[in-house]
Amino acid sequence: MATKHHSIDEYIATFPDDVQKVLQEIRTVIRNAAPEAAETISYDMPTFNLNGTYLIYFAGWKKHVALYPVTGKISEALATELSGYKGTKGSVHFPLNKPMPLDLIRKITELRIAENQANAAKQGAD
Repeated sequence: MATKHHSIDEYIATFPDDVQKVLQEIRTVIRNAAPEAAETISYDMPTFNLNGTYLIYFAGWKKHVALYPVTGKISEALATELSGYKGTKGSVHFPLNKPMPLDLIRKITELRIAENQANAAKQGAD
């Protein structure tokens, strides 16, 4: 059975040192962009929650780090910057063998905050 992580620190500690450094950088970028967000683990991935719901996840893989979700609106807004990266519907994959695009991760996080706040306002109006 796979190990369940209970904190982001615990999750990051399971990776090699060079990947730990990258994951910590991503965590710091997200934390700086969303200081009100709470850190947790969800779906066994580092997660930041804001306004009672998830804001953004990240996960380390063998050859890349993935960021979730990258919504349709974010994909459109950052189409040029995202064009050099692979991913799946709703995610973007940043290869570990290249410099991490920390500014792009910050932009994705900021757009997710705007989406999160709009959803929270909409739910409050319902």
